[in-house]
Amino acid sequence: MSAARAPLVLASASPRRAQLLAQIGAAPDRIAPADIDESARPGELPRALALRLAQDKLAASDHPGCYVLASDTVVAVGRRILPKTETRAEAETCLRLLSGRNHRVFTGVAVRAPDGQTASRVCETRLKMKPLSEREISAYLDSGEWDGKAGGYGIQGRAGAFVIALTGSYTGVMGLPVYETRQLLTGLGYAF
Repeated sequence: MSAARAPLVLASASPRRAQLLAQIGAAPDRIAPADIDESARPGELPRALALRLAQDKLAASDHPGCYVLASDTVVAVGRRILPKTETRAEAETCLRLLSGRNHRVFTGVAVRAPDGQTASRVCETRLKMKPLSEREISAYLDSGEWDGKAGGYGIQGRAGAFVIALTGSYTGVMGLPVYETRQLLTGLGYAF
């Protein structure tokens, strides 16, 4: 019989992150999204933004005696940060920008142990999307899968068929790089 471990709190409302944690044997005991301003600061680069947002979410999550995990994903074309799309027009702009181009997805992960120690990391994944036809763009927009997604697409859905090359972490693009996450949790004493 293993020793009891402190509860794990996921500071995110993302069902994908909760599923990915469960997949690696760390199903969250509680989901408590952190409410922070996710705007980029002037001149802030995509990698730095992903890390800062994860760390800010962690700092805003007060759960004594628990492991707390926070994460954020940023999609970028060069230095240009794409939004978490809230409207069909935003999603269409993102898809047209990504069509036939390389882009990067940065996912920041920050963890705090019950004793207050913290650790964080950014996972970078490089992707290339195929040139999208008008029909493909329209059908994807009609699907609604873009809603609330960084860069206007979710790789785990229909847009997965648009990605012709990926170097890095598939789960990082989904919103939580499982290898890096497990390493951070293990390093802070979380018992799997």
